[in-house]
Amino acid sequence: MFNYLLIGLLSISRLFVFLPVLFGIISAIILFAVSTLDMCRMIYHIIQAIWTMTYPESLHLDIVSDIIGSVDLYLIAIVLLIFSFGLYELFISKTMLVKTNVKLPPILAINSLDELKDKLAKVIVMVLVVSFFQHVLYLKYQGPLEMMYFAFSISALSVGVYLLHKDLKFKKKPRQRVVPGKEHA
Repeated sequence: MFNYLLIGLLSISRLFVFLPVLFGIISAIILFAVSTLDMCRMIYHIIQAIWTMTYPESLHLDIVSDIIGSVDLYLIAIVLLIFSFGLYELFISKTMLVKTNVKLPPILAINSLDELKDKLAKVIVMVLVVSFFQHVLYLKYQGPLEMMYFAFSISALSVGVYLLHKDLKFKKKPRQRVVPGKEHA
């Protein structure tokens, strides 16, 4: 009796995971819409500047900043989608008996919580890199020390992204079984 009650509670508990999945997808859709509206607003301002022949001094900087900001929002929306699909794959679809023929893209195929964390971490690092470059656009450099800090920060970001991709290549490399006493050609 207690066993059936426990199994029933565990079966119902997966429905609680459905809430973050649902709200994650809704949040991603909202971010996609907001970012797209931001891009449309930027295009409108560009067309307006061309039409009225007024060319503000900060137009280039504003365009680049708006594009980087939109890319940042798109990346955050992708983080939410990966999180939602990952939770769904791990907790809901694996426990349901219904099989679907829908083939997910490899980035959304999640088999373990560690895979979900790895994929989220990589996309979050890219969001931080994009956000960093958006803020760097508006920095005013007072001297060579600030330029050196800027160069070091770009180098640190580059090394971090390189190490993330190197980690990905290392994990994909198949391991060869070494048998003692046998020579490899």
